[in-house]
Amino acid sequence: MLPMRPLRLLATSATLLFAAAIALAAPLALPPLDYTERVLPNGLQVITAEAHGSPTVSVQVWYHVGSKDDPAGRSGFAHLFEHLMFKGTRYMKAEQLDRLTEDVGGNNNAFTADDMTAYQEVVPSNHLETLLWAEAERMSNLKVDDAAFKSERSVVEEEYRQRILASPYGRFFNAVGAQAYQVHPYKRPGIGSIEDLEAATLDDVRAFHSTYYRPENATLVVAGDFDPKQLQAWVDKYFGPVPKLNTPIPRVHADEPRWSADRRIAVTGPQVPLPAVALVWQVPAVTSADAPALRVAAALLSAGESARLNQALVYRQQIASQAGAEADLRAGPSQLTAYAVAAGGKPLEAVEKALLAEVQRLGERPVSAAELAKVKLQMLTGSLSERQTPLGQASALAEAAVLHGDTAKVNRLLDELQHVSAADVQRVMRRYVVGAHRVAFTYTQEADKK
Repeated sequence: MLPMRPLRLLATSATLLFAAAIALAAPLALPPLDYTERVLPNGLQVITAEAHGSPTVSVQVWYHVGSKDDPAGRSGFAHLFEHLMFKGTRYMKAEQLDRLTEDVGGNNNAFTADDMTAYQEVVPSNHLETLLWAEAERMSNLKVDDAAFKSERSVVEEEYRQRILASPYGRFFNAVGAQAYQVHPYKRPGIGSIEDLEAATLDDVRAFHSTYYRPENATLVVAGDFDPKQLQAWVDKYFGPVPKLNTPIPRVHADEPRWSADRRIAVTGPQVPLPAVALVWQVPAVTSADAPALRVAAALLSAGESARLNQALVYRQQIASQAGAEADLRAGPSQLTAYAVAAGGKPLEAVEKALLAEVQRLGERPVSAAELAKVKLQMLTGSLSERQTPLGQASALAEAAVLHGDTAKVNRLLDELQHVSAADVQRVMRRYVVGAHRVAFTYTQEADKK
């Protein structure tokens, strides 16, 4: 009888999870993420969210510049510049930000995306003032010499070799994320190329900083354990004096025309373990009313072991070793991508056919209430979990402000997710996928050189 007890517990847990998923058919009333927002005279957007669940605070500065803004012939430059922001300033030594965070039990990170570059720190709240000073210091007084510039360029080039050249599928996913675009600057890979990185100069670095790293092109977000009055005084003290420039900020206004035909792009590599295929469709920007349904559609295809692509291609048909999908939603024209890596001995043409059929099935047959509720529950709990920390709260606020252009969106995103219906999923898949033009990428072993 002893073996029956864990089985009963498992069955009870599954029943409760199923009941919770079905309950999501009636949207939950979620508490809003409270925040305050203001703009300094120099144009800096300041967003703060007070929470005292732990004696920690997250300081983030998101600059409204990303890899789409790379200068001509300098792909990867925004990413390179992200690295250079950790070098010296007038009053900080190189790598000193690591000492101001890691040496007090905190951490720091940064990332470059197509539309923004973000710098994030989490520290004990009694170190908040120091971090505000440090972020204002590198916004206004970055100082990079030729030795530091060449050193960080070498680091980024080595990152390219590891992530793109050495990774078994690095070349493949680097191409898929960029080459489907025909016109928009998103077609330039954010990591760049070694040739473009080698062409960059120290003068390029200085020009990039003065052009984009300025208060009127930045959003400061602070979330966590702080005294609001004291915080605002520190913000005024350290960021207020940073001068606003009168020169215009270059903006990308390119569009991506509707694809008028299917295209095929063959990518090869020197050591391809198993061939792979990816299918890419055009979808609208993250601000579109269809964005929540597209996110849910991608999750239905790819989120977890029970997702459709995994179940159909890997388990039932056993035609793929792995499969996935992503709604890559950006500030500009975006993409829905599905991919599969062939199982050993399976022809890539058959894998592509099975992948296409499974994706299109979302637009051809309604999603069951249970399956839809399960996926929405996964997405909702994941987002709510992230928002339990100062880092997650600050990130959510910054993404709403910078990517969506509307900080208040932070309290509508989860509500919009809950209201996605089976009809919404079917509608967006019919509109953007079923019968729409696509780009097919194949990844195979390159021919041996003689």
